[in-house]
Amino acid sequence: MGDGPSESFTRLGSLGVEEEFYVVDERGRPVSGVDELVYGGRDPPERVADRLDHELFKCTIETQTPRIDDPTPERITREVTETRDALVAHADADGYRIAGAGLHPAARWRELDHAEKPRYRSQLDRIQYPQHRNTTAGVHVHVGVDDPDKAVWIANQTRWFLPPLISLAANSPFWNGYDTGLASARAKIFEGLPNTGMPTRFESFAAFARFERRMLELDRIADRGELWFDVRPHTDHGTVEVRAPDGQSDPAVVAALADYVHRLVVDLAERYADESDPAPPADVAVDDGGEGLRRELLDENKWRAIRHGRDADFVDRDGESTVSLATHVDREADRLGATGLRDLLDRESGTARQRRLAAESGLDSLCADLLVE
Repeated sequence: MGDGPSESFTRLGSLGVEEEFYVVDERGRPVSGVDELVYGGRDPPERVADRLDHELFKCTIETQTPRIDDPTPERITREVTETRDALVAHADADGYRIAGAGLHPAARWRELDHAEKPRYRSQLDRIQYPQHRNTTAGVHVHVGVDDPDKAVWIANQTRWFLPPLISLAANSPFWNGYDTGLASARAKIFEGLPNTGMPTRFESFAAFARFERRMLELDRIADRGELWFDVRPHTDHGTVEVRAPDGQSDPAVVAALADYVHRLVVDLAERYADESDPAPPADVAVDDGGEGLRRELLDENKWRAIRHGRDADFVDRDGESTVSLATHVDREADRLGATGLRDLLDRESGTARQRRLAAESGLDSLCADLLVE
């Protein structure tokens, strides 16, 4: 047996965006409507045909954009918006609406129906409580990479950039009916599952493929898709997949996040030949392999993002100092031309908006605000 599927890594710079949403009623409350939308007799719009699937709960649904081979901010915005429009129209035909957030503030997991799909029933049986309560919805960004070892190196390097991304995307303060005090409760709830969170560094694609294969052979996971790390080389799609952001109601937020992830991955791909780093870390803070901050420090950065959102600061890549989110955004916008990051920083965060609406107008107003129009 070989070291794993490497032949899928053939295309550099393509982009795909997966979004998870909530199926809700006219009042914006989660409902079990996915069976009709995914398995009903009525065909979905062509835009989302074969790009529609449900998730763990019958109130959660996922879409995928078509592969974007020439990503620009305008093109990404258009593809994300047109995919959402098709989903909204499809749901409306059956009397449902669509909402976007990392966690739905009105979702109480004990009162919601789980999917009947055998894959999810198996996960519920094996994982139990952490999966039974997993009402999360996220944004997953795939960027094509043309070499498997390059993909693993990029995934290693990308880890430091994930906590600031979580801060910018934080949109889930409420879970199971109460304010958690977190900016992204989704990220913490999801970490309750196995094989999640910040992955360790892999020295090569062969090492990652051996790990993936061993997890399958030893019956630790049922399929490759159960490696739910915040970033991973996707061995089926030939991509680096970033899975860290919360779900969103506003397509502009998703487009800005996807544009940045695309720019980051392409920039790292260009650095791969000589393994150059935008800011080489200090030896005292690096992994034993000599590449990047220790995982413990990366986990600390992620915790800061989960807890504080826009107010977080992070142990910097030199391992010797801290950097504010605003400074990081300025640095990345200047370095990569990712001006959408500044737009995200300048606007009210999803978490702050949810808390403000809940305090000012109550749950009904908040649920209405999360609707995807």
